[in-house]
Amino acid sequence: MTASERERVETVVIGGGQAGLSVGYHLARRDLPFVILDANDRIGDAWRHRWASLRLFTPARHDGLDGMAFPAPGATYPTKDEMADYLQAYADRFDLPVRLGVEVDRLSYDGTRFRVAAGERVIEADNVVVAVGTDQRGRIPAYAPQLAADIVQLHSVDYRRPSQLKDGDVLVVGAANSGVEIALDVAGGRRVWLSGRHPGHVPIDIDGVAYRYVLSRLVLRVLFHRVLTVDTAIGRRARRHVDRLRTTVVRTRPRDLGAAGIERVARVSGVRDGLPLLTDGRVLEVANVIWCTGYHPGFSWVDLDVFEGQEPRHRSGLVDELPGLYFVGLDFLHSVSSGMVHGVGRDAARVADAIATRMATRPHASPDASIPSAI
Repeated sequence: MTASERERVETVVIGGGQAGLSVGYHLARRDLPFVILDANDRIGDAWRHRWASLRLFTPARHDGLDGMAFPAPGATYPTKDEMADYLQAYADRFDLPVRLGVEVDRLSYDGTRFRVAAGERVIEADNVVVAVGTDQRGRIPAYAPQLAADIVQLHSVDYRRPSQLKDGDVLVVGAANSGVEIALDVAGGRRVWLSGRHPGHVPIDIDGVAYRYVLSRLVLRVLFHRVLTVDTAIGRRARRHVDRLRTTVVRTRPRDLGAAGIERVARVSGVRDGLPLLTDGRVLEVANVIWCTGYHPGFSWVDLDVFEGQEPRHRSGLVDELPGLYFVGLDFLHSVSSGMVHGVGRDAARVADAIATRMATRPHASPDASIPSAI
């Protein structure tokens, strides 16, 4: 490895979505040198690449990051493309140093500094903030390859619009938020089956006037942000059920599915003669299967012994056993709101404060991050 292929930066933020940009904003406010690395071609692409009809579940007044309100009427629900464009505008407004098209292959620690490897390039850093979120790689059942070769299979992470499907019936596997919304999206003119246990739904009509104008503040800013946190007994109990909180259906109601002609069926247990087999013994003759079966966290590139299963061990984003390593953007990092746009700023500020304190107490600081990019 030649010297030209190496770089020293005080803090590397991995991930340029809302979590990474929020960390960047707070680091910049503290005059701390840093760089943000993102694998996408454009800021906001993680949102742009989701299905075309997707809208946020939170009104626009709650969808702005620290320092910049979301530019839409407060009671409206932004589209995924509007959120993507907002993130680009946010990075531009605060002149955040984002390097695009940089996919990190490995994060390691040599006993003195962190090493962030992307291809043949390596950045050495005193601090690393992992801000890639949790929805990285689609989880697909092991029996999926047994389906007939002529059945179109997509995971929700790859689904964009109904035109990706072939003519014929559709089975959507997984009945949480993405499953019910995608089932509605593909239902026009097709027979659609929705497989999986209903995970329950929030007891509020989020499209109603009362929620959009009044109740959203109580739910998002008080209950999710201040009450259900790791600092409260009720919050710690809720955290043990974070998967259930994550999958609870927010917008769609059973009557919406019925009105669209979507048929609820039992869970898929396997494959028989190349077709999906349900737990009740029924076999479905389908032309398309959309897997809405969750995600793998995708931290295999983090070569550090800080995980319990697939989840990092941390204290509200701070990894005490390896000082200088931080996580932001995870579900219930500190509160229910941690995984939401309006809640990530508090976590980002906490991490930025920890980095500022750490660097102020170190005997020698790293060179400034303004040195020429090696990536």
